Amino acid sequence: MSGHSRKYKIMLTNEERNHLKVVLRSSKTCNTIKKRCQILLALDCNTNPDTTYRNCAYYLGVSLKMVCNIVKLYCESGLQRTLVLNRNVNSDNATRKIDGAMEARIIATACGSPPEGYARWTIKLLTEHTRVELGLTAGEEAVRRMLKNILRPHLKGYWCIPKKQDADFVACMEDIIDVYERPYARKRPVVCLDEKPLQLLGEVREPLPMRPGAVEKIDAEYKRNGTCSIFAVVEPLTGHQHISVRERRTALDWAEEIRYLCDVMYPRAERIVLVMDNPNTHTLGSLYKRFKPDEARRLAGRLEIHHTPKHGSWLNMVEIELNVLTRQCLNRRIESLAKLQREVSAWENKRNKKPTPIHWLFTKEKARVKLVSLYPDLTR
Repeated sequence: MSGHSRKYKIMLTNEERNHLKVVLRSSKTCNTIKKRCQILLALDCNTNPDTTYRNCAYYLGVSLKMVCNIVKLYCESGLQRTLVLNRNVNSDNATRKIDGAMEARIIATACGSPPEGYARWTIKLLTEHTRVELGLTAGEEAVRRMLKNILRPHLKGYWCIPKKQDADFVACMEDIIDVYERPYARKRPVVCLDEKPLQLLGEVREPLPMRPGAVEKIDAEYKRNGTCSIFAVVEPLTGHQHISVRERRTALDWAEEIRYLCDVMYPRAERIVLVMDNPNTHTLGSLYKRFKPDEARRLAGRLEIHHTPKHGSWLNMVEIELNVLTRQCLNRRIESLAKLQREVSAWENKRNKKPTPIHWLFTKEKARVKLVSLYPDLTR
């Protein structure tokens, strides 16, 4: 069947022509059937004797093969057969629509535990399971379309999830929020402190630099050069910060950081309001492990400590600055402690030239609404 000749000729009766026009105008007619109607009307020899298959395909925006198949189907099987989609029970088209009850059962299955031996649900696994257990006849594509924008079984999010009705958590949380709501006071600065581990990695082979039309190429093999710890301090209301790199994260290292905080960063402050998490090294006892009693007592007297609750690291605003540091400076292989110290120092100096204050928007009122499940239920 070429685009210029007709092996099959369409000769529509007036009744068939009128029926096609009615079907074409109906809002309930699917696009596939509408295209079939348009093809038959365009190639009707009684009204358009000079229209070729190729011209019909061009003007209707369909393939030449589709035009040939529809004409053949009409000539061999008749109009009624042409206007019915050929759907077998195993095709995805045959089960394009999944009713509400079946959809709810599929979603409930996807939200549950996968079968033994599987880490998570996949579209294929979910389709096979529902066919056997629920009698579903839909194909994988129909299930995928149904779950689109509703569930993503292949994704997982990792969160710090506190237990429900945790009075200790909300007490610490509201204490931290109260601290963040204090106005700026030079003599009593609010400071957040935290640390993060980092692995020192060296290149085995020199990376190939980026060039026009090609990305930078880094070898998958690398050399382990040990680990270190990064201590970060930030004053949220001014944006000023300090980053230091140490070989370890011990009680002695924390005590050294506290002395630097008190004597170098804030020597004139009457009291430093310090927000930090609560590991076993973040205690006043660590000061006594590093300094003589008089010195430890002096440093302890300069501090007003507020601990974030367990699973509440998001309440420490220094986490924001550590994320920025990681994205802008640490997201690469750094092979030595000396180089890491140079890079972090350069980043810190540039950051402090244009400090960015942190505006904390999470209030106690918002917490009591959004995190209501954490508050003890006093109605029972």
